[in-house]
Formats: sequence, structure tokens, C-alpha cells
Amino acid sequence: MPGSTIRMSFQGSQLGIAAGCNHMGGAFSIVDGKLTTGQMAMTDMGCDEPRMAEDTWVAAFVGGAAVTLAGDTLTLRNGGVTMTLTDREIADPDRPIGGTRWVVDGFVSGGAVSSIPSGVTAALTISSGQVRVEAGCNTGTGTVAVTSTSLTFGPLGLTKKACAADSMAVEQAVTAVLAGKVGYTIEADVLTVTAGGAGLMLRAAT
Repeated sequence: MPGSTIRMSFQGSQLGIAAGCNHMGGAFSIVDGKLTTGQMAMTDMGCDEPRMAEDTWVAAFVGGAAVTLAGDTLTLRNGGVTMTLTDREIADPDRPIGGTRWVVDGFVSGGAVSSIPSGVTAALTISSGQVRVEAGCNTGTGTVAVTSTSLTFGPLGLTKKACAADSMAVEQAVTAVLAGKVGYTIEADVLTVTAGGAGLMLRAAT
């Protein structure tokens, strides 16, 4: 659908897909030039109906699609529909960790991803060893040490106002992750921060 992006990653025998709303993944093989997939696991983020429908369509489209790779272009054909994908590092390079406003898109818990409540915004911006946090209710700053794989947060100094229950729950979840040393990865405009079994999925603001 207009305004959405479909991404696919192939790592070993595993296929990952980010479609209109959710991420899905599972085993794949290519037999006689066609892509074969098994049962695909999918995150459980709630989106509007057109984006949810796009997830369903993409999952059905890839199974049995004819595959052609030419240079940096992957072409899939199925049922009279052609999908052309360009190498992600060329089409959509990784955003820098510093200087980007990263907006929380979802919460990670035990490998599952859930969406942030509607109407609540949480975000972080890292610059020159400092992090500015919009925690869902309160805002504040703190120190952060950045390496290529980890972020180490000092204590956050936040304002003390009270908000609605959804906003306070988001704030609690965000500040629980942004404490001490955590791991992170960036793929295109998506930042994933992990701290044990919990984490945040964030998207670069446009």
C-alpha cells in the first residue's frame, strides 16, 4: 500500500520479512527457482486494517514465488504479480545512532513485540555523550556512552509530573530498558535496544 515498505532478509536458512505492520520470519528454501516457506512466526503489533491486510498478502505472496537475483536486485513473481527489491544497504542505509530522534514503535518481551498504546509518544535522541528522553509522560536527560554494539546509560533526570495510566506504563517500560549497559542494533531506520529479555523497537523520525 502507498507509504509502506516491504523488507526481506535472508540469513542462512531463515527468511525475515517486515511488511505493512508486523515482522515475520521462518525457514525457507529455494527449489527449482521457487521460494518455499514453512510456518511463519509473526509479531503481534496492532495496526490499521489496510496494513494488517498487507501483512497477510505478503505472507501468502512469498510462498511459491519465482526468484531471480541480478546484481543488487531481487525479483519475486507469483500469481501475475512482480515484486522488485533492491539491496537494503543501497536503497535504505542504516541511520546514525547519534543525532537521530528515535521514536518508540514497540516493546520487546520474551521475543514477542507489542505496540505502544495509541496517543502516547516516547523517544530518545543521543548527541555528544548525552541522551534526551521523552519517556511517554515525563522528559529528561542523562549521560550515555556509545560503542558499535552497546549503550551505557547513566541515571536519567526526569520531570515529575503525573499522567494517564497508559503514559505512565510506557514511561516505566522505557526507563526500565534505558538503564545501565544495553545492546543495540540498527537496520535502516529501525533501532532495537535489548536489555536481558526486555527491549524497545524504535524508528527514526522523518
